[in-house]
Amino acid sequence: MNHFSRREMLKTASCGFGYLSLQALCTQQAAAAKQDLSPRPPQLPARAKRVIFLCMSGGPAQLDTFDYKPQVGKKPHAGSVFNFSQHGESGIWISELMPNVARHADRLCVINGMHADTGIHAQSFLQLHTGERLRERPSLGSWISYGLGTENQNLPGFISLNTSKTSIYSSAFLPSIYNGTPIGVNGENMSQATINNIASDHLPVAAKRKQLDFVQAMNRQHLNQRAGDPRLESVIQSMELGFRMQREAPDLLDLSSETKETLERYRVGQQKESVGTCKVSDFGRQCLLARRFIEAGVRFVEVNHGSWDQHKNHRRDLKANCEVVDAPIAALLEDLHLRGLLEETLVVWGGEFGRPGLTPEDGKDETGHNSNGFTFWLAGGGVKAGYVHGKTSETGSRAVEGKVHFRDLHASMLHLLGLPANDLKYWHAGREHRLTGPDGGNVVHELFA
Repeated sequence: MNHFSRREMLKTASCGFGYLSLQALCTQQAAAAKQDLSPRPPQLPARAKRVIFLCMSGGPAQLDTFDYKPQVGKKPHAGSVFNFSQHGESGIWISELMPNVARHADRLCVINGMHADTGIHAQSFLQLHTGERLRERPSLGSWISYGLGTENQNLPGFISLNTSKTSIYSSAFLPSIYNGTPIGVNGENMSQATINNIASDHLPVAAKRKQLDFVQAMNRQHLNQRAGDPRLESVIQSMELGFRMQREAPDLLDLSSETKETLERYRVGQQKESVGTCKVSDFGRQCLLARRFIEAGVRFVEVNHGSWDQHKNHRRDLKANCEVVDAPIAALLEDLHLRGLLEETLVVWGGEFGRPGLTPEDGKDETGHNSNGFTFWLAGGGVKAGYVHGKTSETGSRAVEGKVHFRDLHASMLHLLGLPANDLKYWHAGREHRLTGPDGGNVVHELFA
C-alpha cells in the first residue's frame, strides 16, 4: 500500500486550487469583457429586435377574455359570463370586454395552453419574470439586454414602467449595467413620473462633463487596483449611461409633441380611478411611452397594469380593468403596424396565471387562482398571426393540448430574438445560470410564422 503523506497531499492539492482560481479569473474576465450595452449581433437568424411586455399583474381571467368556453349542458359549467364573438379572417374568439383589441385579431397569436408551477402570486410572478420562483434572479429584460445590448447608447437597454417590485427589473447577479430602469414606481401618477435624478439643470453640460470626468478618473484608478472586478466596471458604465440619458430621456418622457388625436386614441389623461380593486396609473401613457422608447432604440420595455386579482366582484372589476387596457393596447398595435415597427417588435400580453370560471348555478361572483391553464397572446416579431395555439379542458381548468410553460415561453422569445435559448448563460456562485432554468425550456416552433 502506498502511503500519502500530508506534505504530498498539500503539494498535489495546491495544483487544484490554482486551477480553480484560474477558472474563476477567466470567467470573471469573460464576464467583464461583455459588460456594456453596445449592440451585439444575434447568434441565430432573428425575427424580432425588441420586446414590449404588457404585464397584467394579478392573473387575468382567460375564460372571460380570450379562451372561449360556452355555457353548455343542463347544468352550466364554468364558462364565460360575457359574450364572445369571432373576429377577423382568422375567426379568433374574443370577449366583448376587448372590442378594440378584437380589431387586431388577425395580428394575434393566442396561446391557450399556458401553465405555471404554482398559483401563489409572488412565486409565479417571479417565475414569469426570471424563470425561477423562489430566488431572486435576473429579470427577462436584463437577460435580453445582456445577450443583445441596446440600439441606442444614450438610453438603457431595459425600461420598466409603473413597476411595483424590484424583481421585475432587477439584473440580480448580472452586471448592474443590465438592470432595468424603473419609471413610475408603486402606482404613482405616470403623468408626473420621471427617471430618478435625471434632471440636472444646475450646471451647464460642459461643467457636468468635467465633474463626471473627475469622478470617473478616481473610479478607474480604483479599478486598476482591482483588475477584472465586474462590479466596479459596471458602476463606471452606469455613470456614463446616466450622463448620456440626460440628453435624450427627458424629451422621450414629454408627450407634448404628440397630436391630440394620438393622445385620445391612447386615452392619455382620460382614465379615471376605476371601481373596486382596479387602480389605474394612466395605462395609456405607459403604452405611448413604450412605443416612443422602442422607436428610440430601447431593447425591452415592460408596461405594468395591476389589480387583476379579482376574487370578489369579478364581473365588475374585470370589466373595469378591460376598459382601461383595451383601447391603449389597440392603439399601440396600430401605431407599431403603421410605423413599420410591429414586424420586428415582439408584443407579449399576460399575467402570472389565470382564473377558474364562474359557476352561475351557485350565484357567486368570485374567482380563484388557476396556474394549470391560462392564456397569453403575442403579436409581431415573427409570430404566426391570426393563430390559436393550445387548448384547455372543457371547463378551462387545465391545459390539455399545446402546453406552454413559462420556461418554454422564455425560450421561444429568446429564439425569436436570435438568442440560443438554453445557451444564454452567466457564471455565478460556482455554476452557470440561465433564464430557462437548469432543465432548459422548449422552443415552441408552432408559434412562429
